[in-house]
Amino acid sequence: MPKRRINTTTIAVCFMSAVWPGFAGADQLNAADTAWILTASGLVLFMTVPGLALFYGGLVRTKNVLSVLMQCFAITSLVSVLWLLGGYSLALSDGGGWQQLLGGFSAFSLLNMNADSIRDNLPETVFCMYHLTFAIFAPALIVGGVAERMKFSALLWFAACWELLIYVPVCHWLWGGGWLAQLGVMDFAGGIVVHVSGGVAALVAAMMLGPRRGFPRVP
Repeated sequence: MPKRRINTTTIAVCFMSAVWPGFAGADQLNAADTAWILTASGLVLFMTVPGLALFYGGLVRTKNVLSVLMQCFAITSLVSVLWLLGGYSLALSDGGGWQQLLGGFSAFSLLNMNADSIRDNLPETVFCMYHLTFAIFAPALIVGGVAERMKFSALLWFAACWELLIYVPVCHWLWGGGWLAQLGVMDFAGGIVVHVSGGVAALVAAMMLGPRRGFPRVP
């Protein structure tokens, strides 16, 4: 029988397949994962400001463009503070006896987080910031459903209440190990946590507020 040459690439692939799980330990910092998550965080944030702000601004009348831009920027700032104070802890920490429904207070105000904290192969600061960008994007999506029909102050109150009462629990149910995650539901890109929850909120808000003044007579 003819002798077969062993491809060195095949050997390398087999070796890496065997040892890779050891490199990807849950308690070890992974520089490549960290670099990618930092990049992804910037991309998701870029979708909100200026991406979503400019997109919605282009869908309203000229006199309301600045209003929509400021709504998106204000929501970004507001949610960032809420996420730091308690949103992250309630969404993505261990809830103990309430784990199926809500997280706990172990990460409240991020007091126990430091440069050495690691979560899922990432610095916990990076993990927290990555999820913050989704927490910002979700309520910003609702702006398009209430554009030109809600006062600025009312929108901020609505966004704050919705973030804490709706987004945080739903985020925990899927990404924090809650009851949906325990049932085997997977959400890799926020289709449920962000888009379904935000889309339903925008639809309900639009129905409650009614059509814009002048619709459909005024463009």
